[in-house]
Amino acid sequence: MANAAARTGVTRFITGLGEIANSYDAIFCDVWGVLHNGMRAHPAAAQALTLFRAADKPVILISNAPRPGHSVIAQLDRLGVPRSAYDDILTSGDLTRAIVQERAGERVFHLGPERDKPIFEGLPAVFAGAVEDADYVVCSGLYDDDADKVADYAPMLEAMRARGLLMVCANPDIVVERGDELIPCAGAIAQAYEAIGGDVVYNGKPHRPVYEAAREKLVKRGLPTDAPAARILAIGDAIRTDIAGAQAYGADALLIARGIHTHELGLDRIALSSESAGEWIAAQTHQPEAILDKLVW
Repeated sequence: MANAAARTGVTRFITGLGEIANSYDAIFCDVWGVLHNGMRAHPAAAQALTLFRAADKPVILISNAPRPGHSVIAQLDRLGVPRSAYDDILTSGDLTRAIVQERAGERVFHLGPERDKPIFEGLPAVFAGAVEDADYVVCSGLYDDDADKVADYAPMLEAMRARGLLMVCANPDIVVERGDELIPCAGAIAQAYEAIGGDVVYNGKPHRPVYEAAREKLVKRGLPTDAPAARILAIGDAIRTDIAGAQAYGADALLIARGIHTHELGLDRIALSSESAGEWIAAQTHQPEAILDKLVW
């Protein structure tokens, strides 16, 4: 099945991962929207990955969470996602930490909620109390993603642009699913900053460095160094990040429909099918090789 949709332009509607598992040697799997919705775990998704791993095939979780991988694992533990579902994790927070380490001694302004402060733990970060005192900015999200809007940050972004500050985006997602709601993420602020001419470095999907780093983790777990990217299946619920990023890297992509695109696809009213979703898929910038309602085996 590898790259079948890329060759034929047809997305395959499947009922479970088991239908296509034999075509792949490894998996890159999204976390939020696939394994949980921010409030509840999806046990069938964890079971599907566990069964894939039972054939000695590694699974690396790739998350755009603006936190270190170990803190995301702790969250998965609290939600009840078993560690049997994955071998390792890589987050956009991990990549952001590497940049902060490289810029040791420079003053960083953190734009984001206090809950994301672990991204700086153990690093030689010197914090600026205001944009006017900063050498660069790390954006991990909105200060209050329940109440704030991206437009509220326009004056701050203008001040950053006037000083020519680099923004390091620690979460390229535009929105994320939280229960039944969509919550704005750091990627939305980063896009607004770029729109006024600001310089942004994005850490995470859909950008290639996160896939290269994740592949290194696969190689440590036995994937041959010369294994083609098309033998890796990337699973996620977002066209813009998961599907576009996987295909740019050369991997096949499996879209989980009941995630951030639930309402666009009308899945709160109708069942997923080629008839209900075919036109929507055809209109997207990237078409996945396969689509599945929820991740199950």
